Amino acid sequence: MKIGIDARMLGPEQGGLGRYVEQLIYHLSLIDHDNEYVLFLTRSNIDKVVLASEQFQYTKVLADIPWYGWREQILFPKLIRKYQLTMMHFPHWNVPIFYCQPFVVTIHDLLLLRYPTRSASTLGLLTYWFKHLAYRLVLRHAVRTARHIFTTSEFTKNDVHTTLGVPQKKMTVTYQAPSSISNKKFFSAEHNDTKTKIEKIDIRKHYPGITKPYILYVGVAYPHKNLERLLMAWQIVQTKTNHAYQLVLAGKKNYFYNRINQIIQKQGITDVVLTDFVPDEDLHLFYENAKLYVFPSLYEGFGLPPLEAWTYNVPVVASQATCLPEILGEGVLYFDPKSVHQMADVITQGLEDNGIRSLLRENARLELPRYSWKTLAQNTLVMYKKAVVE
Repeated sequence: MKIGIDARMLGPEQGGLGRYVEQLIYHLSLIDHDNEYVLFLTRSNIDKVVLASEQFQYTKVLADIPWYGWREQILFPKLIRKYQLTMMHFPHWNVPIFYCQPFVVTIHDLLLLRYPTRSASTLGLLTYWFKHLAYRLVLRHAVRTARHIFTTSEFTKNDVHTTLGVPQKKMTVTYQAPSSISNKKFFSAEHNDTKTKIEKIDIRKHYPGITKPYILYVGVAYPHKNLERLLMAWQIVQTKTNHAYQLVLAGKKNYFYNRINQIIQKQGITDVVLTDFVPDEDLHLFYENAKLYVFPSLYEGFGLPPLEAWTYNVPVVASQATCLPEILGEGVLYFDPKSVHQMADVITQGLEDNGIRSLLRENARLELPRYSWKTLAQNTLVMYKKAVVE
């Protein structure tokens, strides 16, 4: 087979989706030395593809075409067709309407249907309306025309089935996984809650704003991530813990993080650190030194950062919304994401109750083996082969 993958979003700069594309290609290169792959990349990431084996047969194609626009709809299908593919994999819903060759698609969530709010966009009202209409059209084309659909959780699979009428048998759940590089460290790590871990690795050399033990959040600041309520809960936590900790929000500064910063400044919220984008070579420092990881989201299709925190033996507290109980199981302490006071209570407990912290670490060890990028790649390859003959 000659399989194409839309890898234009490959890389950590694109968040969870970028990580999915990156790890899918890496692990396919590990297990598949029979088929040929065509990777469509942009100028910014064409040299960032990392492979596991020299036996992987692939071609890199420059596809410097912006996503979510007319160029993607018109120009991208023409480029793909030049390579006479057996199967194309679109790892996101943005499948060009005019692409009618065999393809599979990954649906990570139905966020834009569940939270179609202007507060999550910088566009004007009319432009936003047209963009949202286009999203619905492209999404419906993708799920109806695809040979097969991958979803990232049972929650998303059921959501796609209920909302878009896609038959269950047309979909396969492929769970993502944390980065494998830290797994050995996770199982052998020894942590002493009576010592400040910042003293072990001087994260302050690169991030001097971090001066206390801290609670960590890694990700974007879109409204559904619920960071405004987290800030409100943080003020309560500060009172309960006598300002002993900092809250570190690690994510690329943009319109939404600027809005979070405005709230911080306007309300005089203290001990909050906004890092801007953290490259992979530094990200492990944030996890290694964190006292607690918090994940307050209102809506997720999977939720990868808490699993990353698990691999560094960091206790996790998280929202009980959408797919998170399915994915995180018994490995976290849950709170109602709409209850600021409950969020604050659970964060405080996760920080200061050593019995709970030990239990969360032990439960996380039991949950983590459920997730494997290699298994995801194997299941994906199986469905490539099945989709070709359907």
